[in-house]
Amino acid sequence: MNSNPSILVIDDDPALRKVLEIGLSGRGYRVRLVGEGHLGVMSVIDSPPDAVILDLGLPDQDGVEVCSTIRSFSDVPIIVLSAVHDELKKVAALDNGADDYVTKPFGMAELAARLRVSLRHRQIRGNFDDAFSSIEIGNILIDFAASQVQVKGVEIDLTQKEFALLSALARNVGRIYTHRQLLNDVWGEGYFDEINYLRVYVNRLRQKLGQDGSLIRTRAGIGYQMVESDDDSNGIN
Repeated sequence: MNSNPSILVIDDDPALRKVLEIGLSGRGYRVRLVGEGHLGVMSVIDSPPDAVILDLGLPDQDGVEVCSTIRSFSDVPIIVLSAVHDELKKVAALDNGADDYVTKPFGMAELAARLRVSLRHRQIRGNFDDAFSSIEIGNILIDFAASQVQVKGVEIDLTQKEFALLSALARNVGRIYTHRQLLNDVWGEGYFDEINYLRVYVNRLRQKLGQDGSLIRTRAGIGYQMVESDDDSNGIN
């Protein structure tokens, strides 16, 4: 990863853009600023950034649509900025490929922490190519070819669904997985509303993973997120 990652800010508020430019530049990032969704999409195409900060309230396009468009051709980390009352829009953005979110008003330290972790997780996910048959996160070793999981070298017994659930979270380490995404990816269509069903499986999986079950974080009202360590800063609230 470039020692000075490039960040694309898509936000229609000139004052906020200036604050972000000063705050992020001061932390060593190379910052590009655009004020409209379609310009942001073109900027990602023409000069791919290392991460995108996307305001959901844009004048020309819905921010969720912009997120979905970018995700259709790029795996760049996307952190969305949302108003405190925009829970549904926030979830919609995550359903359409956003990695994380920050609720306005926010502190620059919080945003920088989330950005730093998203960049690190993208690098980790980049190593999880399908050519590789296993992933190691914390003390958890997932062997996809053998459908086996070990914790600290000891194999644990998982059901087929528990293994699929852990695999989905691990392959997308650091990205917030909404309830809808997990239910669709692991159980298929028709399970979108079975949040209690999902909660039971996550709790059971955590118990089997022991202390390392804490690497599966609950994002209240939204979904779950697997992190690489217990001190991961992406849990800032």
